[in-house]
Amino acid sequence: MTKFFRLLLAALRGTENHYTSGSINRAIFMLSVPMVLEMVMESLFAVVDVFFVAKISTEAVATVGLTESVLTIVYSIAIGLSTAATALVSRRVGEGNAREAGKSVAQVILVSIGIALVIGIPGAVFSQDILRLMGGNEQLIANGSGFTRMIFASSPAIILLYTLSGCLRGAGEASTAMRSLWIANGLNIALCPIFIFGWGPIPEMGVVGSAIATTIGRSAGAVYQLYSLMRNGRIVQVAATDFRPHTGIIRNLLGIAAGGTAQFLVGSASWVFLTRILSTFGSDVVAGYTIAIRIMIFTIMPSWGMANAAATLVGQNLGAGQPERAETSAWRAAFCNMLFLLGVGILFYTGASEIVGLFNRDPKVVEIAVQCLRIFCLGYVFFAYGMVISQALNGAGDTRTPTLINVVCFWVIEIPLAYLLANTFNWGPEGVFWSVAFSESLLAVIAVLVFRRGRWKLVKV
Repeated sequence: MTKFFRLLLAALRGTENHYTSGSINRAIFMLSVPMVLEMVMESLFAVVDVFFVAKISTEAVATVGLTESVLTIVYSIAIGLSTAATALVSRRVGEGNAREAGKSVAQVILVSIGIALVIGIPGAVFSQDILRLMGGNEQLIANGSGFTRMIFASSPAIILLYTLSGCLRGAGEASTAMRSLWIANGLNIALCPIFIFGWGPIPEMGVVGSAIATTIGRSAGAVYQLYSLMRNGRIVQVAATDFRPHTGIIRNLLGIAAGGTAQFLVGSASWVFLTRILSTFGSDVVAGYTIAIRIMIFTIMPSWGMANAAATLVGQNLGAGQPERAETSAWRAAFCNMLFLLGVGILFYTGASEIVGLFNRDPKVVEIAVQCLRIFCLGYVFFAYGMVISQALNGAGDTRTPTLINVVCFWVIEIPLAYLLANTFNWGPEGVFWSVAFSESLLAVIAVLVFRRGRWKLVKV
């Protein structure tokens, strides 16, 4: 037990960042721990904002919801660029080429700021039109356009926080990425009530105060990431001269990022269609489904940590000319993830009623949520491999293959199957849940078969 805590502290401190030698199990643990905590911190932004904004008015919450729905495109691009950043930087680090790694980071920053300005400026200028387009009434637009304007104006901070985290993960500096999110969330939590409700000389700003607090927090986190990447003594060092545009690196970055962005959009769109199908069965069904999804997402955070760890390990080891170690690392991370999700699946199946009861007591809502959780968890063993292997392919720079797999499994199979089972075969909501379990399992099988062919080992980034 003492050894475990020493290892945990080492992971949090980030005492290691090069994973092309030594124990693979240790490498997975050292990368996974800070990555899991980083993701938990990122998810806290939405929770904290809604918690405080809900104390203002329902209209304020609606403003946040409408703005966040449009911001999906910003998050999609940020996630795609972050995926590409991890692939590029991890490959250069594995090659032992710190200078090229630094150039890659600089190009990531340039592209991030450029795209953020292209999206953020029109979003800020046309904030009222955006809310109107999303169905907001005139009162909501009048009171909430300031929030929307501020959030879009903060697009550089939003995108950089994602992309610089991807650079740090690729460099093996997962603990630094984690700490940047601690800083960002700490400031957001402290400043939200101050700017929303007013304190001392600071006037009450309402929902706009939430946007200001979030922007300050994210900006501070991004500044910390930049400082960490540019200071001496780190495995990746960015010099001022690296910020000259390099068309070859930028072209490579955007090519990889396109696949990462598409993967997120494909997955997000599929959930929207599934929710639309479920909405025909009433609000109780949608509520139960929503609760089940929130529980599932929160509990599989460690799985995403292991999947991201696999991406870094694959990238670094391919760069070091060790494709077999890269493959072994991915399989080992997938096996660890399978053991974890198997335990979670057993817990969900046996204790679903008690777990859902913590969130809602309505019998109809609980019944749907329990049914959803139990069906989903039957596919957890497959989910475990699908998550890790897909991220391993991304880490190798092959974002196109997972994107095509997602399109086939989610749009060609999952959505039509959900409609057929739910409506044509009269399975109701249960049919939608089974379509998800089947499609996610199929995705895992296809991803494993593709990964075993080994073409990802030949991808140049």
